[in-house]
Amino acid sequence: MNINEATHGILLVLDGWGHAAPGPGNALTEARTPVLDSIAAEHPSTFVEASGEHVGLLPGTVGNSEIGHMVIGAGRPLDYDSVLVQRQIDSGELCDNPRLTEALDRLASGGGALHLVGQVSDGMIHSHVDHLHALLGIAASRGVQRVWVHAITDGRDVADRTAGHYLARVEEFFGSTGVGALATVSGRGYGLDKSGDLELTAKVTEAIAYGKGATARDYGQVLAAAENGDVWVTPTVLTGSDGGPLAAVRDGDTVLFANFRSDRIQQLADDLVRVLAAADVEVLSLTQYDTEAAIPALVGRADASGGLADVLESHGLRSVRIAEQEKFEHVTYYVNGRDDRVREVEDHVRITADTAPDYVARPEMNLARVTEAITAAARRDDVALVIANLANIDVVGHTGDHDATVKAAEHTDREVERILTAAAATGRWVLLVGDHGNAERMVKPGPDGAPLPYGGHTTNPVPAVVVPAPGQSLGDHLAEGGSLADIAPTVLHLLGRPSGPAMTGRSLL
Repeated sequence: MNINEATHGILLVLDGWGHAAPGPGNALTEARTPVLDSIAAEHPSTFVEASGEHVGLLPGTVGNSEIGHMVIGAGRPLDYDSVLVQRQIDSGELCDNPRLTEALDRLASGGGALHLVGQVSDGMIHSHVDHLHALLGIAASRGVQRVWVHAITDGRDVADRTAGHYLARVEEFFGSTGVGALATVSGRGYGLDKSGDLELTAKVTEAIAYGKGATARDYGQVLAAAENGDVWVTPTVLTGSDGGPLAAVRDGDTVLFANFRSDRIQQLADDLVRVLAAADVEVLSLTQYDTEAAIPALVGRADASGGLADVLESHGLRSVRIAEQEKFEHVTYYVNGRDDRVREVEDHVRITADTAPDYVARPEMNLARVTEAITAAARRDDVALVIANLANIDVVGHTGDHDATVKAAEHTDREVERILTAAAATGRWVLLVGDHGNAERMVKPGPDGAPLPYGGHTTNPVPAVVVPAPGQSLGDHLAEGGSLADIAPTVLHLLGRPSGPAMTGRSLL
């Protein structure tokens, strides 16, 4: 059988499946994963880059699921929102941004306050604390006297229990720019929830908008009470000497969301816009958000069209997209170039949980149901391509719990075996690839150099393996030196179709 005689397949993204040498903190090499180990040894495989400039991020920046799936789908690196922001900061373009300067000049002349809302860390997944520094400096240069920072602590994209380090940096920014003060502090479990749990979001909204909720004199007191780590810092309002809140949003103020990634901040942004709808308050975002509300953005986004979804549609090839709730938008919206249409040649299968997730207690999540959906789609003759995400390695890895992540990898291995069996029975090839590293590094030095549990992403390469359909000959190796930009061209090669003209990646075959 030549390559074009098995033109039905499965693209299987193992979220957080990175590669690193065995060692302390590598949950993947500690896990018993005989299937993943054997397919990499027995079938064409390689390692591809999933971070930094290889996918459109700044050099040395860890990959993430959003850019990973976008580049997998686009077949080319895409300038990520963080890169576009940094480029405008470095060039001075952001300082002269008309939308920003108009808002700041209005605040300066009318005595209104600027409220900066965003995650404070240098994880470079959702935000970077230096972008906050730049915004403070620009506000000061335009004469804005009252600037309040509503800080969201991290603990996931950086080591847990490091929030004090980053909040101290923010206070240094206040000193160097001459403006700014902390108004509220909230953990990302509340401020960046995207599960639809509006009770979590409302606690942050009320703290920002009304100055309501738990109170503290300073961030040190807030963190001292944070028994469950930086992710779950109780939304807290900082108070003045009179015991009242330092800041609440008032008529004439401007709120600016400083995260560059949309997906986890947009629930809070929409909720705050809703609460402030009757007030004379302008709301802006640093980058373009996918919110229900129309929030003007300071920095636009890269064009991600012309990718895998567009090519499949042009050839009338049906695909089925399958993932758990946590990663569903990645195999649909992001693979499709940030296009939220459900095309006529696409079927979307979202696997939802019946109960609230507990990733440490149930590292298997709903993986068995994902596998069942994949095997059902594989049996359909009208489906050319199944695109699925196995979320466990990444989602459980984010907890920072090493043992639970080991179990997640082992559950994933067993389900991959079931998927490969179904693929062989239906005459399909399977391309397995990670979207970024995570579980291969579960320990990271903290600010003082001491090792801390780490649940964030890495700059490590990710495996890419093609398991041929029965009787299909693909050679012994995949090309070396590739990146996630090469995945869509490889998929199209396996489907017997040419790459799209917008793709700069190459087939790994």
